[in-house]
Amino acid sequence: MTIPAENTVAWFQIGSDKPAEVEKFYGDLFGWNFTPDPDSAGYDLIGYPGGQAPSGGVAHSPDASGNHATFFVLVRDVAATVAAAEGFGGKVLVPPITSENGLVFAHILDPSGNNFGIFTPAP
Repeated sequence: MTIPAENTVAWFQIGSDKPAEVEKFYGDLFGWNFTPDPDSAGYDLIGYPGGQAPSGGVAHSPDASGNHATFFVLVRDVAATVAAAEGFGGKVLVPPITSENGLVFAHILDPSGNNFGIFTPAP
């Protein structure tokens, strides 16, 4: 499996309070497949026919207020990218978090208020 290039959109996430319905919709529309993430309860990995590895995920939201669609950009250093984003007029929505497996991520608002994520893969 190859790691995507830095500073590219390398993951996306769909949050839904109706994950089964969302998965059926995208599965029927695009042929995507879904498997439970063995490392995270309430999260399903999205794969594509012929794809080598998952490219996104479905986060199970407790209610509709948590529904979202977000893209994630792979970066070398999450903390440095957060600081740079603030310098360019962005706002930190979720500061850097390190997951149990070492993945580091954060959420940023661009100057027009769009939410996107950045991440560095687990070692």
